Amino acid sequence: MELLYALEQSPTLLLIVAFLFSLLVGSFLNVVIYRFPKSMEYQWTKDSVEYLSDTYKELQQPLAPFTKLKQAPSIIWARSHCQNCKHQIKAWENIPVLGFLFLRGKCSHCKTPISHRYWLIELLTALMSTFVVFHFGWSIQAVFALIVTWYLIAISMIDYDTMVIPDQFSLSLMWLGLLASLWMVFVDPPTSIKGALLGYLLLWAVFHLFKLLTGKEGMGYGDFKLLAAGGAWFGMQSTVLIVIMSALAGSVIGGLFLLLTKNNKDKHIPFGPYLAVGMWITMLYGEQIIQAYLRYSGLS
Repeated sequence: MELLYALEQSPTLLLIVAFLFSLLVGSFLNVVIYRFPKSMEYQWTKDSVEYLSDTYKELQQPLAPFTKLKQAPSIIWARSHCQNCKHQIKAWENIPVLGFLFLRGKCSHCKTPISHRYWLIELLTALMSTFVVFHFGWSIQAVFALIVTWYLIAISMIDYDTMVIPDQFSLSLMWLGLLASLWMVFVDPPTSIKGALLGYLLLWAVFHLFKLLTGKEGMGYGDFKLLAAGGAWFGMQSTVLIVIMSALAGSVIGGLFLLLTKNNKDKHIPFGPYLAVGMWITMLYGEQIIQAYLRYSGLS
């Protein structure tokens, strides 16, 4: 209780604690981002083998090797290890950001270079989380905004790696938004429900219109569910703003990405990370942006 009182009374201490704690969260998010897709792949393969073996008897023998698939690593309990030599990472090597510096960016056993994205995700998580706490201060909004931020980082990176937004993330984020509305953290329950419905239906309509006109699929159903989650957290008006902010983020970030990759137009860029950027900006400044638009347009 004394610690909580000290955090409430000292904004500086609160920001320091938020930064250090979020470094640890970023380290955990790295594990989730790497292992969760492997867990999904394992389950998909297992289900497919079981279905094909039961349905097509003649495939039982060819599918036999796949029936002995290794269990996917546990996200929480499995020890981290080098992906090249399987050396188990020691506790001091796993210290966020500092561990990478101590190891000089290489495995302590086989000297294989460690990807820079690990420490970058840890640092990005800490910086974004600290800014959220700075923005909302000591409040229930800050707690829920941190949860949303961590979800969005994990969703963005998984979608970037796999072009898939897992239902376990998008739907649980949506339900958490509906739950948070009971305490009116950002919006009340009716606004939250309407926002979730509009979020899903808005991108669903865009998807089918685009497919009707071009014969191609411009996005996946995971994007619908992610925008529904944004609507559940921030309401109907914010849902439209999220789409606008996402489009702007896609134009800027996507343009830079294509420029840096030598205009590789065949490279597919998932929309999920841009939706995440739009949701995060809307969470922090959505009300101010909407009010400014209404004021300058003469609608208020």
